[in-house]
Amino acid sequence: MRKYRLTMSIRKLDRIDRSILAELQKNARISYVDLGNLVGLSTSPCLERVKRLEKDGYIAGYTAILNPALLDAALIVYVEIKLEYDDKHIFEHFKRAALQMPYLLECHLLSGDFDYLMKIRVADMASYRELLGDILRDLPGVRDTRSYMVMEVIKETTHISTDAQS
Repeated sequence: MRKYRLTMSIRKLDRIDRSILAELQKNARISYVDLGNLVGLSTSPCLERVKRLEKDGYIAGYTAILNPALLDAALIVYVEIKLEYDDKHIFEHFKRAALQMPYLLECHLLSGDFDYLMKIRVADMASYRELLGDILRDLPGVRDTRSYMVMEVIKETTHISTDAQS
């Protein structure tokens, strides 16, 4: 799980910083020479800016985006979880158990009618049916679940807009 650093001492982003972030989101494997050319910098200043953006926490890491269909993870399921509140530490117990689930892509504690929203990827419906039994049996405090199978992905991205006002 990523931890995001929030601090008031971080220097404000300028147009070039925002361009660097946008280009790195498109292709994190781009060379510093090519990145510099795209954003109007020579290689050394471009490298210095990227290192500063990493140090300041704007860049939390780099990753490869995998093809889920080729890795037996084509089905996306969103699961709402409601907990029983019979233990004052239930949220911590649930969190610890959820972090151990390899097929869990995202898990968010929410306000509203349910406590958690999970995004899960599995091979198919039979795999999810088996997994649902594990969720109900192994996750602490689960009172109720509601599942939503994704029929078609219209847009899925990890890109964050860098066009926000400076």
